[in-house]
Amino acid sequence: MRRREFITLLGGASALPLAARAQQRTMPVIGVLSPATSDADANRMNAIRQGLKDAGYIEGENVMIEYRSAENQLDRLPALAGDLVSRQVNVIVTIATPAAVAAKSATNTIPIVFTLGVDPVQLGLVTSFNRPGGNVTGVYGLQLATAGKRLELLHELVPSAGAIAFLANPKSGSLPEIETDALRTAGRSLGVELRILNASNSNEIDAAFTTLAKEHSVPVVVSADALFVNQRVQLVVLAARHAIPAIYAFREMTAAGGLMSYGANLAYSYEQAGAYAGRILKGAKSTDLPVQQAVKFELVINLRTAKAFGITVPPQMLTRADEVIE
Repeated sequence: MRRREFITLLGGASALPLAARAQQRTMPVIGVLSPATSDADANRMNAIRQGLKDAGYIEGENVMIEYRSAENQLDRLPALAGDLVSRQVNVIVTIATPAAVAAKSATNTIPIVFTLGVDPVQLGLVTSFNRPGGNVTGVYGLQLATAGKRLELLHELVPSAGAIAFLANPKSGSLPEIETDALRTAGRSLGVELRILNASNSNEIDAAFTTLAKEHSVPVVVSADALFVNQRVQLVVLAARHAIPAIYAFREMTAAGGLMSYGANLAYSYEQAGAYAGRILKGAKSTDLPVQQAVKFELVINLRTAKAFGITVPPQMLTRADEVIE
């Protein structure tokens, strides 16, 4: 091989990775901010990717994703949000309410697409649903709006219970207060006492169930907080160990062995968030994208768990269920 040909070939080989790096630098970047762990977010991330794909974006081909997880330590969210802002991502998609609040505090210029269960107007994230204003829009799953319904369903399943507990995360901002108000209203209408139990980590969840067991296995409504979704296996195991009937906000919990869940279809919410992020990358403004609200709610009953608890599910409830796990 002639020296000149060798130099030409060498130059061509070294140019390829440079071109690849240049393409990578020009590829749009979506930041994803979550209070949970990567394991707990696996299905959510898949749904976000599907929404992006529907909008014409495939990770690694024409879009990059920078994922940041607080690993259930909510006090880490502001720094993680600041990191995404410093990296000048094109859009920030947030998972759950604490992440949305942290992202909004970190930037008023980078578009933010949230998925949350708290009314975003009440939180001050948007001005209205139709005209969000500012740099924030997203999908409202109505998890808190359905909190009272969860208590009603649990009471229907265990009508002899004179009291029902509520397991909340006191470190989750305004979420537990809003849920508590809805549950108290529902409890009063049914003549049921509401007992509040707080837990913000695995050890405190253990302690809460020990307390419930000592109180003759009082049924429990588990908060829609992301902590409990992440700790769903622990919750299901403890509920089974102490024979405590529990209702959750998400299908994920019932699929893991929980007794019953009622809430919005999460996959749809995250797909819509991904699609919104894709539309923003194409030039849409967050101010022009109205906040979407969940339209499909699912009642899921785990009949195997009910039988293990010695609970007979009323036929009319089984008829209303969107899914029965047998």
